[in-house]
Amino acid sequence: ATTSSDEEDDSDSSTKPIRSEKKKNPVSLFQTGGDPPKEKKSKKKVPPKGAESEEETLETLQKNSNKKGKAKKSKKLKEERPPSPVIEVDNLEEFVLQPAPQGVTIKCRVTRDKKGMDRGLYPTYYLHLDNDKKVFLLAGRKRKKSKTSNYLISIDPTDLSRGGENFIGKLRSNLMGTRFTVFDNGANPDRANADWSNVRQELSSVVYETNVLGFKGPRKMTVIIPGMNADGERVPIRPRNDSDGLLMRWQNRNMDNVIELHNKAPVWNDETQSYVLNFHGRVTHASVKNFQIVHGSDPDYIVMQFGRVADDAFTMDYNYPLCAVQAFAIALSSFDGKLACE
Repeated sequence: ATTSSDEEDDSDSSTKPIRSEKKKNPVSLFQTGGDPPKEKKSKKKVPPKGAESEEETLETLQKNSNKKGKAKKSKKLKEERPPSPVIEVDNLEEFVLQPAPQGVTIKCRVTRDKKGMDRGLYPTYYLHLDNDKKVFLLAGRKRKKSKTSNYLISIDPTDLSRGGENFIGKLRSNLMGTRFTVFDNGANPDRANADWSNVRQELSSVVYETNVLGFKGPRKMTVIIPGMNADGERVPIRPRNDSDGLLMRWQNRNMDNVIELHNKAPVWNDETQSYVLNFHGRVTHASVKNFQIVHGSDPDYIVMQFGRVADDAFTMDYNYPLCAVQAFAIALSSFDGKLACE
């Protein structure tokens, strides 16, 4: 039943813009100054801006590599991947930390570089705008001598050092590699100044559901982000210790100024024998890493989507309220080996 209703939704794309006119602005879902809307809006849709090729009922998620060929044959792409609108990046450091403009999808491309002595184990990941200019935004790489997975994120593709002035943030995992936290480039709480204004902010956390029984199937992700204020700015979360961070707040259900998001559940397709999601032409290869992040109260507003388009190339699109650093770090967490989730 779920599958057939999803197919109807995709084929009925001509009616979507009409329905979306009545849609309440999804921005209110992320504002924590007041109460976010509680009721679930199941039928109304907001088509992502720039998703021109809605006729395609693309796209491919999960695992079984032996099914990939079969899955791809049945998908006929009608158009090229739509590129990003023109985005002006005057101040790179400012741009990558500020939320996407409301109503605009920032379309990006992630490339993975495995060339070189140790890049098989420690690839470098680059984020560019997916437009004609291919503007560089961020680079990320896992640190070598770290007990847990620890990725440095930089605004310079050649300088991925912790002490450099181009360091913009980092992604850190727990020992199991199932929980991740994203920080900006502020100071450790041990080196706080008198008013704590220099202490690092937590920008996001990602929790992967462990799969101890060994079932094959889609990954399940929970993404926790700070809420937004009435001016559309991120509420600063500056934990003074480990028990005050986004993960602990979420675990203790202390959701003041905290927003919980999830990956959209893919649907099993009998024809292709694989799990599928509609990426509107932005993803072309089956991969367990493909995902879409949504708010529970509006599963049609895609906060972020990520998916494979070549062996070492991926598209990453994000919307308000995410910034580039948050989205890139969430994408990096999906590359990390998670034995408990596979």
